[in-house]
Amino acid sequence: MIPREWSKAKIIVLGIIVLAIAAMPAAVSAEKGIATLRETSKAFSAVAKKAIPAVVSVKVEKTIREEGQLYQSPFEDDLFERFFGPRYHYRRPPRQRQQVGQGSGFVISEDGYILTNNHVVEGADKIVVSLQDGRKFDDAKVIGTDPKSDVALIKVDAENLPVIELGDSDALDIGEWVIAVGSPFGLQATVTVGVVSAKSRGVGLAEYEDFIQTDAAINPGNSGGPLLNIDGKAIGLNTAIFSQSGGYMGIGFAIPINLARSITDQLRKSGKVTRGYLGIQMHPEKITPELAEELGLKDNKGVLVTEVIPDSPAAKAGLKRRDIILEMDGKTVEDWQSFRNHVAMLEQGKKVTLTVFRDEKKKELEVEIGSLEEGQIALGVSEVSRKLGLQVQNLTDELATRFGYEGAKGVIVTEVTDNSPADRAGIGAGMLIISVNRRDVSTVKEFSEALKESSKTKKALLLVRNERYAQYVVLSLD
Repeated sequence: MIPREWSKAKIIVLGIIVLAIAAMPAAVSAEKGIATLRETSKAFSAVAKKAIPAVVSVKVEKTIREEGQLYQSPFEDDLFERFFGPRYHYRRPPRQRQQVGQGSGFVISEDGYILTNNHVVEGADKIVVSLQDGRKFDDAKVIGTDPKSDVALIKVDAENLPVIELGDSDALDIGEWVIAVGSPFGLQATVTVGVVSAKSRGVGLAEYEDFIQTDAAINPGNSGGPLLNIDGKAIGLNTAIFSQSGGYMGIGFAIPINLARSITDQLRKSGKVTRGYLGIQMHPEKITPELAEELGLKDNKGVLVTEVIPDSPAAKAGLKRRDIILEMDGKTVEDWQSFRNHVAMLEQGKKVTLTVFRDEKKKELEVEIGSLEEGQIALGVSEVSRKLGLQVQNLTDELATRFGYEGAKGVIVTEVTDNSPADRAGIGAGMLIISVNRRDVSTVKEFSEALKESSKTKKALLLVRNERYAQYVVLSLD
């Protein structure tokens, strides 16, 4: 017979064994978690070691002209003037001063091509590029810039430089790890880690933008540096931050590398950028569920066409107002901003298939992409008209009837930029421009030709009318 004390001991030992066995999975799980974190940490470290040698510091020197200010006496009060009479003010002469800026960039070819932001090198008199190995290049050259996307390509005279491979930003998903590298506040080779917070952001910083939003710390001086994926490939070009203090607040923006690559390829070949052109105006917001329901759509994907420019590639292909573009070459169109960017990246002459939703049916249309530059000329958007804030088009019979200009000649104003010289002069959309600089105009081409004189005189004399009266208006380009 087994003593009672032994039975109790067995029970206690058995209980300890059971608890130990139960605790083993938790311990093993914790160990696995730590091992996973350790591997993740090593992955970040490996990416940093691979990328840092190809990330450069960009120092920029530029000359800033400051207009002279009126000099005022320190005794500026009515009592002083009653005793000593009025004072005579004079304007200090304008002066120039040197401004020094700091940014980042990264090497994309062994022979010295470097990708950075336009706002980093814009107006630079001198660009100094410093590599992480201590080499410094005092004579970096600007190959080309694109202010509309804030992308710039510069070059140093070197060979066998370390390079960062470019990835595919279209394959990037929200929530993925990303790594930002740059020189914030002049602190070279600074690495920060975060995730992709959102895609296709538009924040009003550039004309063409489709930003990747990230919470990886980006600060002043990071501009032009790479945003890397976990494979060490550049999937973005760090560009801006949202901040109320001037420093990091958890919201940074990077230009998708696919957009930057398209721009730099053109800059490298010709030093300038040409963009594709479709010739439509779109509803400038994402289609809401309510609007989708009214239009007969199953979801809110696609872009709504609000206007088709006459004689444009879209008009020739048969696109119509109220069409909803669902796909381009089989790829879903998410929103107007990304669609506009994709069209702009296409070469003139390329044919694409658009799937549109019209009268509750899908329809495919083949469009031959045009040139944005030629499209703007057709729309009367020359450099001078852009500065004046004017966009015009030919007066068609339909437009003449709609605005009450039957029998009249001229070009009709289709758009006026807010707070532009045209806007301040009271010119609005729907007005008719009869003459420019004392020359009658009846086509967009004549309008653009007549405006060339204004680039020299810095003024434009326009005869404009509405349905009630006509008047002369002088616009200044200064």
